[in-house]
Amino acid sequence: MISNARFDVLGIGNAIVDVIAPAEDDFLLAHALHKGGMTLIDHETSARLYGAMGPATIMSGGSAANTMVGIASLGGSAAFIGKVRDDEAGRAFHHDIQAAGVTFPTVAATAGAATARCLVHVTPDGERTMSTFLGACVELGPKDIDESYVAAARIVYLEGYLWDPPDAKAAFRKAADIAHRSGARIALTLSDSFCVDRYRGEFLDLLRTGMVDILFSNTSELHALYQTADLDTAIGELKKEKLLSFVTCSGEGCLVVDRSEVQSVIAAPIERLVDTTGAGDLFAAGALFGVARGFPLARCAAIGALAAAEVIQHYGARPECSLADLITQAGI
Repeated sequence: MISNARFDVLGIGNAIVDVIAPAEDDFLLAHALHKGGMTLIDHETSARLYGAMGPATIMSGGSAANTMVGIASLGGSAAFIGKVRDDEAGRAFHHDIQAAGVTFPTVAATAGAATARCLVHVTPDGERTMSTFLGACVELGPKDIDESYVAAARIVYLEGYLWDPPDAKAAFRKAADIAHRSGARIALTLSDSFCVDRYRGEFLDLLRTGMVDILFSNTSELHALYQTADLDTAIGELKKEKLLSFVTCSGEGCLVVDRSEVQSVIAAPIERLVDTTGAGDLFAAGALFGVARGFPLARCAAIGALAAAEVIQHYGARPECSLADLITQAGI
């Protein structure tokens, strides 16, 4: 681990503006959307769905970007690499992430597709279903990976969604190579069970070739990765990968798998579930912050659980208060 790193964590992922609105299950059925998942859509479908949505809240998002904002809110140092277009949405994204205290060095595209947006449909049970137009994100490539930033991080965090745009795969591999040469660790989130279905073999290859040191998943993603409905069987397979893993289990808390050892950490209590958008992103923020600072693994997971609990009690995938203050108040 790099002792004098400039950043606790550098995140690389899709730079997206979220459009969040409540929706009924019938709306999902009518538009053939997979509840709880993420579907890639084109610009025309995005415009059509946006027109059918009710009153919406618009804010900056993107999985790894949300995680970096969470780390900054915890008092950590974070940077983010992701591609936007030099348009109104792209400038808003740039402003929001820097205002949150995250370094954002990526140069905006001056031509090509518009800044990406994700239409987030939140059903009454708090579940979020996402329809994503990747837009400028598909332009992210190796040229956007600044070696000086990667080498300055203790941990480089990559989202599974990067496996959709072809050039982003090359960016992913370049970042991993630089990180390991500099002594940093690579963390990967599986992102979505449908994403795992698309790239199961490639994700397993990343784990088994040593490219990934830390893995984040929820139970659905883990079931998809190992093609089993039994969690104990999936955890047994995960142990064989010989890496550090955090497996979130919704309201039941999470499991920390460190090679052969498995620790269970309870979920943080909440008053009301509003919107699960960003729960995994903010859990990862807390866990990564703790790992970067050398905290015991159970404490890392507890910080992640508290960060996730904050974000699911309001709309949007980024914290509305100081997570550092919440951690202090909770005595974690």
